[in-house]
Parts: sequence; structure tokens; C-alpha cells
Amino acid sequence: MNIFLLLTQFTIPYRFVMNIKEKVSDITEKTLGDIISLRRYFHRNPELSFCEFGTAEKIEQFLDSRDIRHVRIANTGVLAIIDGINPNPTSPVILRADTDALKIKEDTGLEFASINEGVMHACGHDIHTACLAGVLTVLNELKSDLEGTVWGLFQPGEEYLPGGASLVLKEDLFRNITPKVVIGQHVAPDIKSGKFGFRKGTYMASSDEIYLTVKGTGGHGGLPHTLTDPVVAAAQIIVSLQQIVSRNADASVPTVLSFGKFIADGATNVIPSKVEIAGTLRTMDEEWRTKVKERIRQICYGTAGAFGVEVEVGIGDGYPCVVNDPYSTEIVIGEATDLVGIDNIQELGLRMTAEDFGFYAQRYPAVFYRLGVGFNDGQKSGGLHTSTFVANEDAIKYGINLMTLAAIKFLNLKI
Repeated sequence: MNIFLLLTQFTIPYRFVMNIKEKVSDITEKTLGDIISLRRYFHRNPELSFCEFGTAEKIEQFLDSRDIRHVRIANTGVLAIIDGINPNPTSPVILRADTDALKIKEDTGLEFASINEGVMHACGHDIHTACLAGVLTVLNELKSDLEGTVWGLFQPGEEYLPGGASLVLKEDLFRNITPKVVIGQHVAPDIKSGKFGFRKGTYMASSDEIYLTVKGTGGHGGLPHTLTDPVVAAAQIIVSLQQIVSRNADASVPTVLSFGKFIADGATNVIPSKVEIAGTLRTMDEEWRTKVKERIRQICYGTAGAFGVEVEVGIGDGYPCVVNDPYSTEIVIGEATDLVGIDNIQELGLRMTAEDFGFYAQRYPAVFYRLGVGFNDGQKSGGLHTSTFVANEDAIKYGINLMTLAAIKFLNLKI
């Protein structure tokens, strides 16, 4: 442990630290059965982004049963509020869980598999939501031992633009606050239960959606000289755009430009009048992110002009990079190390997937880490965003304990 963490430990009496950790563990064990049941309810009843009405109602019922104050936020989100001694509503510790599911048909065979046909918690948001419910249960029982205020944010719509985080930040409650930290955790099936993954600084990529429509003059495939072929032009646009990564991007800045949709709805002898293309841009640098969008437009317009066709370019601004505050991340790593031991802490690599948690990290000190949900007995977890994803429920107690201990640490630090 570095000198900073040693010093911050002594800002809280040693006896308090030991007693509070024992209390956290005891309350977690006592409430674990209820939290697992809650998780299974969410898994059985998944809801898509911005449609989490039943999920929000279930969360509210749970909070009411614990006498935890809450308000609706971003329509289908819920914000729980716990005040300790000396409440500090303008500088809360914010704990975030996302609540939405994915449009995937479940194929796990679980007893509590989805009953909502074609919708599944394939990204572990049911685990995130249940863990936060457990954390709030523990903190609510310990609120007379805590300084300040905790917000438990059950956030909707992480999976789809514009991202629930962007909507949450537009709410009045977020206008004049300076949170001590925003903490989020995400399941990781490639990490065993009882382990955690962390990365300081830049961790996850930005994500923007690209939509192109190439318009020409369609007609008979045997008479291409009488047409302005949008198919050939569209193909050249895609090829030319790939040179952005190979020839314009700094090699030290990870950048991905991929296209997964190319619709030229013609026939063997029919050239269509338009082609629709869709893709994604991902990078790890916000300044370069702005520049590459302009470069995409330049290449599209220039190539279209050379082929005598028209092109419409739409770039939907997506999620910013997730950048973990090094100071705050070191504190959470310290709590995780005390909880599970240094051998169970992994350093994460850069990840080109995206998360709307990046909106919080742009504005506030933030920590986003991975909760291991892999099985230790050889059982396969499946991959995130697949129909066979299964999380090890043993991980829930670790998720509750770490987020609770991290919240207590930040509440009682003089920062």
C-alpha cells in the first residue's frame, strides 16, 4: 500500500475501521438471500432501455420496505438518498447501477430465465442493480456511523443512445453538485468470483454511430455506363475510410472504425439507386475523436464527388471515453485489497467497448471497475451480450461489500 493510502487510513480511527468492516460483512450476509431473490426477479423480468417501468417500480418497493428515501429520475430511473450524520447533499458519494436489458433471446436454461420473449439481462445489469440494492440496505443500517450523503443511482438506458447517463445529468438534482466520487461496477465473466479488475486513467473507448446514405441513378446491371452506380461508390467510401486508422490516426491512440451494415437492395441485374451504410467509431482520445469525425465527412464527400453520386453523412454523438480518476481509483483498490487480498486484484487492459458511465467521468471524479462473476468450478459463464451468459451469484456478496466499503471510505475522508 502506498504512502497516500497509509495516511488516509489514519484519518479514520482504527477501531472504527475494524468495527465498520465487521458490521458491513454481517449485514451483507444477513440480507444476501433477499438480494439474490431480487436479482432473480430482475433477471426473470428484463426490460429494454428507457422501458424499465416495472424494474423501477420493483426498486421503489424494495427501498420503501427499507425506509430509504427515493425519487424518480430520467423517467424510468430511481435515485435513492441516504443521509448520515452531518448530511452533505451538494457533495454526495454517488453509487451507480444500470438497469436495462438487451434484445436477445435467452438460452441459459436457468430456472429464473427471462419470461419476456426476446429480451435478456445478457450484460449483467440485473447483478449491478441487485448489488446496489444490497449496498443501500447496508449503508442505511449504518447511517448513524457515517458522515455526509450517499446517492444510489439506478440508471436506465445504458445500452442505447443517447445513454441514460446523459439524461440523468440534465436533471435539476445534478445541476449544482460536486460529488466526492461516482462509483460504478460491471460484471466480468472472464474474471473469477472473488476477484476484481481495475485500471487507472483511460479505460474504455468513446463510441459514435455513423450512418451514410449514398444516392445515385439505378438501373439495369448490364448497362452500367448509363448510370451513376452508388454501390461501387459506397464500396470505395468504406475502403477509403479505413485509411483514417492506418494513415491519419496516431499509432499510440487506439482507434477502431468498423462498418457492419451495407444494404444495396438491388438484384443480380439491378443496380439500386441508393445504398445505406452503418458503422461505429471508437477511440481513446477526445480531441482526436472530434478530428476524426470531420475527416470522415471529408472523405465521404470527396469520394462521392469523384464518383458523381451524392452522400448523406450522419454521425450520432455517442458515449465519451471512460477515464478513471487515479486518486479515487487508488482508494477503491485499497479497499478491494483489504477485502480479497492483493492476489485477487487484476490490472485491466484498454477496452474498445463503450459505456455511458463516461458521461459521469467527464464531469466528476469517477471509478469504474470490474466485478468477477466467473465460476471457480469450471462451469462456463458465456460471454457478455450472448444468449448463454450466466453469472456466478456468489459474486454478489463481493460486489455489495466492496461498493459499501468504498462508499464509507469516501464519506469519511476529508476531501
